[in-house]
Amino acid sequence: MTTARGDFDLARFPEDPRDPLRAWDAADEYLLRHLDEREGGPVDLSGSLVVLGDRWGALVTALAAHHPINRPVQISDSFLGQQATRANLERNGLDADAVRLRTTRDAPPDRIDVLLVRVPKSLALLEDQLHRLAPHVHEGTVVVGAGMVTEIHTSTLKLFERVLGPTRTSLAVRKARLIFCSPGPAPARGADPWPRSYALPAGVGVVSGLTVVDHAGVFSAERLDAGTRLLLRSLPARTGPEHVVDLGCGNGVVGLAAALSNGEAEVTFIDESYQALASAEATFRANTGADAAARFVAADGLSGFPPGTADLVLNNPPFHTHRGRTDATAWRMFNGSRAALRRGGELWVVGNRHLGYHVKLRRLFGDCEVVASDPKFVVLRAVKR
Repeated sequence: MTTARGDFDLARFPEDPRDPLRAWDAADEYLLRHLDEREGGPVDLSGSLVVLGDRWGALVTALAAHHPINRPVQISDSFLGQQATRANLERNGLDADAVRLRTTRDAPPDRIDVLLVRVPKSLALLEDQLHRLAPHVHEGTVVVGAGMVTEIHTSTLKLFERVLGPTRTSLAVRKARLIFCSPGPAPARGADPWPRSYALPAGVGVVSGLTVVDHAGVFSAERLDAGTRLLLRSLPARTGPEHVVDLGCGNGVVGLAAALSNGEAEVTFIDESYQALASAEATFRANTGADAAARFVAADGLSGFPPGTADLVLNNPPFHTHRGRTDATAWRMFNGSRAALRRGGELWVVGNRHLGYHVKLRRLFGDCEVVASDPKFVVLRAVKR
């Protein structure tokens, strides 16, 4: 990434030389350029600097390189994004502690003098995070958002204005746009509407009618999605002590079903989203009690998971990352599942029929069977031999 601050060597995480997608885009470049070339003079970055939603650490890497004493705070919902940030800092000769890494579930800094926001895909996540940050900004706080023109809508601007204060946008440059917000006296922003809860429908097995708790930005936060519904209807009755993994757990309803159907099961919930893990734990506790045993792990799939120790992996893999559609995440999840399973262990996958997951599973496991299907989704079962 070439900027007025210098050139930076950046990569996504996990790094894949075949990946054509960059770790930055025109919105990152536009925002960094604005900080140095703002009309009226460069933005003063000597105070408390918070960067929300920096996807792969491009912004904080560039900022930390030129402000080594005032360490920027990065707030991220993504475990992968934070790992990318650590790797990019090292790649560019910066100390690991040059940036203070916080998750969307951590308490924000007490005072924020400059707030930079990479607009997320989820308007709900933006709403929740602006509500969490609003008490910590002041009338002198410089607030600048950035995104591609396809990511910034009228609803985005209205949200900034309602939660923080008067808002306007820049002209588009290379299909990127900036948002300028001027916090004033605390507006009547109302309460943060997240997390939210809803009751599961009937006909989805042991979890029918139970309560789901969703934090902002989690997949299927308003109602049960059709793919998960099909998977829940298809889960087998299992007994005895076993280790079950809800991989890419989202709000945790699949792992909850496994735990409730087999009281002897040990369940591990894994996701790269901190919002998802918070949702999964809240959903699990709401339906099992505070003493029920389960683990909630932020990770890159099953990377680092003890090999040969899982009996059952349940998975609804994503097929996109930010604006890129790819099966790379699913492929890593399937490979990780095969390594994590003991012999005789099973991987159950639900996905859109057109994605052709059966081809990958047969290549890895030797075979797989169709457990259930409907016009859009298919549930597949693969056994490690």
